[in-house]
Amino acid sequence: MKRENSVISAAIEPMVRITRSRAAVPEKSMVARTAELPKQRGQKRALRINSSTAILRERNKNVPLTSYVEQKCRPVLKDVTNLCCNTSNGDCLNATKVPKKKKIMRVGNSSMNVSKVTTSVDPKVYQFPSKLPPRSSQSCSDRKSHEQGNPIEIKGFPRKGTVEKAVRDAAPSTSTKLDFIDIDSDQKDPQQCSQYAHDIYNNLRVAEVIRRPHSNFMETLQLDITQSMRAILVDWIVEVSEEYMLVPDTLYLAVHFIDLFLSQNYVERKNLQLLGITCMLVASKYEEMCAPRVEEFCFITDNAYTKSEVLAMESLILNFLGFRLSTPTAKTFLRRFVRSAQASYKNPNLELEFLANYLAELTLLEYGFLKFTPSAIAASSVFLARWTLDQSIHPWSPTLEHYTNYKAQDLKSTVLALQDLQLNTNNCLLNAIRAKYRQDKFKSVACLSSPKLLETLFQT
Repeated sequence: MKRENSVISAAIEPMVRITRSRAAVPEKSMVARTAELPKQRGQKRALRINSSTAILRERNKNVPLTSYVEQKCRPVLKDVTNLCCNTSNGDCLNATKVPKKKKIMRVGNSSMNVSKVTTSVDPKVYQFPSKLPPRSSQSCSDRKSHEQGNPIEIKGFPRKGTVEKAVRDAAPSTSTKLDFIDIDSDQKDPQQCSQYAHDIYNNLRVAEVIRRPHSNFMETLQLDITQSMRAILVDWIVEVSEEYMLVPDTLYLAVHFIDLFLSQNYVERKNLQLLGITCMLVASKYEEMCAPRVEEFCFITDNAYTKSEVLAMESLILNFLGFRLSTPTAKTFLRRFVRSAQASYKNPNLELEFLANYLAELTLLEYGFLKFTPSAIAASSVFLARWTLDQSIHPWSPTLEHYTNYKAQDLKSTVLALQDLQLNTNNCLLNAIRAKYRQDKFKSVACLSSPKLLETLFQT
């Protein structure tokens, strides 16, 4: 008896003290009580089970060890997957069957019993019907028109085909020739996104049509400001962007926000400059790595506006835009179109790139260019730049026609209006953009002028 107690006490010393009353307890209840004992700090569950099993073996030599271990161990899980195999019996292989709990799901006015399975997919799960019972006479007519192939119009979204028609109107013809240079064949530079560039710019062509400012807001909505006031504001913004060395995308985006806000909101003359600096603040936050502070924009206006006024206007603009700040501008398309034009040169022509950017920036001053899409302005800038630099070849190539989706005849009105800006036929006194591109770092492209455009250039 002493030997038995010593063995037992040595086996369970780390866990609990065994008394004579506990030793007299039946074996099954001993196992249950041992399982309910509180855990000691630093002891594992496996150690506790093994020690209690050793006690029982010492007390009863005839009871095998596996009889107690099997009560604690769980069966080994087989291969459980979410895919069911089709067998002759319709059962899944290597899948554990779980009782299904039925759940009622309501769709419209009908109720359906849906089986909910937690670990496997039942091949006989209820499938939703392809045709639902109509809720009303209106929904019945909509469903009937949908079955006949007519799209159902949803409020807040354009009817299918509206955007596509607008894109066709913006670019009424596309190139069908195959003798163009593939500018996306070089996939070594990941920043070019060669594999996705075609889809990206197709998406941008749709986006430029959806979010465009009205081209007649000066005549219909704005009564206190004029076209010349808008041009003066944009010219001043160009000087500010040069002073703070902002990227060109910030300039284009700021002017776009100004026109978009003016096309749907009445603005007094005294708040026009406040609108300009706030749109520039929002655009710089979106495009710049390190945007200027609000206090700096107040400083460049000679503190005509306070910080609280700028922040209040910023909140007004962001709520008007719905915080959707991503918009394709002429600069967005100009990068790809210039790259398409450079494909015909052995070495990149920087003069062509600077001249195309100069012509595109000139359109920011002119209110009349709001009637043209940004992609048409970018394509026309490349057209006129090539004609200005070289009159011995046609300025429009099959490669440009393929990547811009414009034929030469589609750009006639835009190119002619752009040439008037280049030659300054209206004697505009706003000189910020011209002074900017007279610098040597831009190869003084503002000093160049183009000869008269021939009518044969726009013929098919």
